[in-house]
Amino acid sequence: MTSEFVSSACPHDCPSTCALEVERLDDHTIGRVRGAADNDYTLGVICDKVARYRERFHHPERLSHPLKRVGPKGSGRFEPVSWDQALSEVAEAFKAAAEEFGPQAVWPYHYAGTMGLVQRDGIHRLRHAMGYSGLDETICVTLARMGWNAGVGALWGTDAKDMAQSDLIVIWGTNPVSTQVNVMTHVTKARKERGAKVVCVDPYRTGTAKSADIHLAVRPGTDGALACGVLHVLFAEGFADRDYMARLTDCPDRLEDHLKTRTPAWAAEITGVPEADIVAFARLYGQHKRSFIRVGYGFSRSRNGAANVHAVTCLPAVTGAWQHPGGGALYVQADLFGIDQTIIKGLDVVDAKIRRLDMSRIGAVLTGDNEALKGGPPIKAMLIQNQNPAMVAPESVKVLAGLKREDLFVCVHEQFMTETAELADIVLPATMFLEHDDMYKGGGHPYLQVTRKVIEPFADCRSNHDVLCALAERLGAKHPGFSMTAWELMDQSLTASGLPGAEEAHRMRWVDCSKADDEMNFLNGFGHADGRFHFAPDWAALGPNFEAMPALPDHMNNIESASPEHPFRLVTAPARRFLNSTFTETQTSRTKEGRPTAFIHPADCLDLGLSDGDRVRIGNRRADVVVHAKAFDGLQVGVVVIEGIWPNKAFVEGLGINALTGADPAPPGGGAAFHDTAVWLRAEAT
Repeated sequence: MTSEFVSSACPHDCPSTCALEVERLDDHTIGRVRGAADNDYTLGVICDKVARYRERFHHPERLSHPLKRVGPKGSGRFEPVSWDQALSEVAEAFKAAAEEFGPQAVWPYHYAGTMGLVQRDGIHRLRHAMGYSGLDETICVTLARMGWNAGVGALWGTDAKDMAQSDLIVIWGTNPVSTQVNVMTHVTKARKERGAKVVCVDPYRTGTAKSADIHLAVRPGTDGALACGVLHVLFAEGFADRDYMARLTDCPDRLEDHLKTRTPAWAAEITGVPEADIVAFARLYGQHKRSFIRVGYGFSRSRNGAANVHAVTCLPAVTGAWQHPGGGALYVQADLFGIDQTIIKGLDVVDAKIRRLDMSRIGAVLTGDNEALKGGPPIKAMLIQNQNPAMVAPESVKVLAGLKREDLFVCVHEQFMTETAELADIVLPATMFLEHDDMYKGGGHPYLQVTRKVIEPFADCRSNHDVLCALAERLGAKHPGFSMTAWELMDQSLTASGLPGAEEAHRMRWVDCSKADDEMNFLNGFGHADGRFHFAPDWAALGPNFEAMPALPDHMNNIESASPEHPFRLVTAPARRFLNSTFTETQTSRTKEGRPTAFIHPADCLDLGLSDGDRVRIGNRRADVVVHAKAFDGLQVGVVVIEGIWPNKAFVEGLGINALTGADPAPPGGGAAFHDTAVWLRAEAT
């Protein structure tokens, strides 16, 4: 056949959800992957990871056939089996666990290996139909969503394309050069067309920070204090829009009084950012009404993450930036779409009495912690899709111990032999996004994209949906969604939501779900019942552990602080060429990233006797790991950054960085604090 470019969408857990054009060479082979030039968000630009997707798609180590473990867990000894045998063994193991301990002894576990609504979320339909344990999806967005909703009340904001009309762009707690490249496309447009200034707030000098006009290198977990110091100046120096606040916020006078003690000097002491820099940033922000804040995930991944995000969202509410072209803020556009996923998730058969287990606490769950198990039965069987907890989950020493239990049956449906798959009893080969149908909501933009498969599945791979339906048949699960194709599920979900059906949406390539400009910018009121932005949030409505949350924007001092025993603060930031554990299997990504490396301030290196390339042991009460050191002056003394979720086996001693991160749930409603870790460092002899 003649090669052609076919429309698709990137399935990965990045707010860009890029519109793609994929070169189909034949029914089994792809060539080039490029951004859709006529999509006004993607604008033809995609990250280098996805641009070379052919390397991942046609990787020689891709899983091709079902496998059964024949040696001890972790031995890597598997033998090929048929799909019928593999699925039958999974079903029998689930039945045995349910018969002995009850259905809640089975725990389907997943997350965002694909963002497609059918292939990602269908696992819930099996969970609900069978009465298996629920999953509290806390590992990524919980804290940021709570912090945004605390003030704004709805998960949408200024259209990212409006950055072209901005005079000041603040990139707070995200590194879009690495993690959402399209943001930088629109930043560049604003710079060229309006001479916009760019400020980056991040604990270290990222690629984004290097490109910014101003970089504010805060100490990890102190973003709320920085925001309060800025708010103090906005009120004190006349930058607050009092008419706007009187119309559209809840308690501006109370906020102003509260902020009188949150001075730039106070904020400087907490954040480590010089007082003069805080004042200068506040004045810059106050002087530019067309100010856009791109709110990232990074500064939410702290024990005070929800409070941090709320404090930052208060800035445009004080200046009234929302009412000006190119002004306001954006976290995600998730609430724009309104897709009814009842048939996909099986929401019509949910039993509210069944426990929901915290996915971030998988280590505690699998090692028998009664609190983590909610007082219920132990987990005896799992199906894992779209997730690699052996690498990604916090407290990985516990996670690995739990997955190695010989009395735990684990089925992993995967594209590669990940470190989680290596500990499974049955491994099933999974399709990639170009080999199945699905639909995707935008994160950083308002477009819904419905995609058809581009090529046939590799070897003996099957989609998540097909595997779930086959298991449902063997388990006797009753739900109409199990007898429908992925396309039929999409079509029914879309039409039930008042959206174009699957065929029409696919023909359109992307469906614009945005609201009118005045609604996108909350000019007629915010998402709360009273229509006002809340400086004083109702934290009790957002989570059960609300009592310690600050009544007004503040620095919430519940972080894992540096101490004489653990004098350093560790940030485990994303790497440019990995996406969580995805792309760690491709040689190009591994070569360009090099190896796990600790970025340490030169003054700290001197104190520790470290030179570039030396081994350094980093540890705390949870574990210790060995990496190589690199002197780096783009962070504060006492801060350490290690980029990327590398496989455990990539580390000197075979134990990865998430062995150090904690899994205790952050208030008010849970969430993993990946960037909130206190550690010690010492030089390690080679």
